[in-house]
Amino acid sequence: MLRGALVSALFLAAAPPLAAADGLTLSPFKDELFAYPGILSTAQGGAYTVVDYREMRDINERDEIPERRVRGKYVSTGVRKVQKDLVLKTDSGDIRHVAVGTQQNARLITVYLHGQGGSRKQGVDDFTFGGNFNRVKNLMAANGGLYLSPDFPDFGDKGAAQISALIAHYAEQSPGAPVFVACGSMGGALCWKLAADKAIAPRISGLLLLGSLWDDGFLISPAFKRKVPVFFGQGSKDPVFPIDKQEAFFRSISAKSPGYPTRFVRFETGTHGTPIRMTDWREVLNWMLSLKR
Repeated sequence: MLRGALVSALFLAAAPPLAAADGLTLSPFKDELFAYPGILSTAQGGAYTVVDYREMRDINERDEIPERRVRGKYVSTGVRKVQKDLVLKTDSGDIRHVAVGTQQNARLITVYLHGQGGSRKQGVDDFTFGGNFNRVKNLMAANGGLYLSPDFPDFGDKGAAQISALIAHYAEQSPGAPVFVACGSMGGALCWKLAADKAIAPRISGLLLLGSLWDDGFLISPAFKRKVPVFFGQGSKDPVFPIDKQEAFFRSISAKSPGYPTRFVRFETGTHGTPIRMTDWREVLNWMLSLKR
C-alpha cells in the first residue's frame, strides 16, 4: 500500500506545477515514436489533416507480432504500479473499470470507451494497437492525471447511465479537472449520448471519436452549445463506418457553427482500427487543453 502511494507521489512530483487547468500542457512521452509518420496534406487552417499511413511500416515493422504485440521500445510497463482493477457501486449498477493514475485531485481525467466485443481490458492493454494505450496511460500518470477504461452493459441508455455515473464519481473526487472521453468504434454511440445528457455534458471538456460513427443529434446537444471540442480520427478504408459520412458530419459541425473547435485526421489507406493505433494522444489532448477557459 505504501509502495503504491510512493509511486503515485513520484508521478505527481514529475508533473509540472498546475495553477489552473488552463495552464496544463502534457509533458512528452515517447513523442518521436508516436508522432504521425508523415503529413500528406492539411486544410481548413489545419483542422483537417491527411496522415500517411502504411500497414507494412506502421504495423508489420512496429510490432514484434503484428497486431498482437508491439516492440518493447514503444512501451513502459512501470505504469502498472498505479493501475487498479476496481468496481464502483452506483444506482445504475456495479461498474467494473480499470483506473490508472491518481484517483483524487487529478489534474485531468481521460476515459476510453471500447467498441463492440471489447471490454475494460482493451483500453489498458500495453502491447496491442501499437502500444498506444500504454502511451495514454503513461501520459495520464506522469502528468498527475487519471485514466479510466470501464466495462458497460450496452451502447444504449443503460450503458450511458453507467458511464455518466462513473464520470460523475471521479469528477467529484477531482473538482475542476477537465474530462475527456474517447470512444472507439461503436463506443461512439455513448459519446453522443453523453453529449446530449444535460446532467453530464457540462462536465465534459472534449470528445475523441476513433474509427467511430456520427450523430446529427449532436448539433442540438448541450455539449454542442457549450462548444465542447471534438476530434475525429478515421481510416480512409474503414469498412464499418465509411469515411465519407464521417467527413460530411465533421463539415456539418463547422457549417452550423463557424469556428467550432473540431479537428479531423484522415489516415490514408487505414482501416477500422487504425485511429486507435495511430492517434497522437498528446497532440489531441494538448489541443483540447489549450481551448479550456
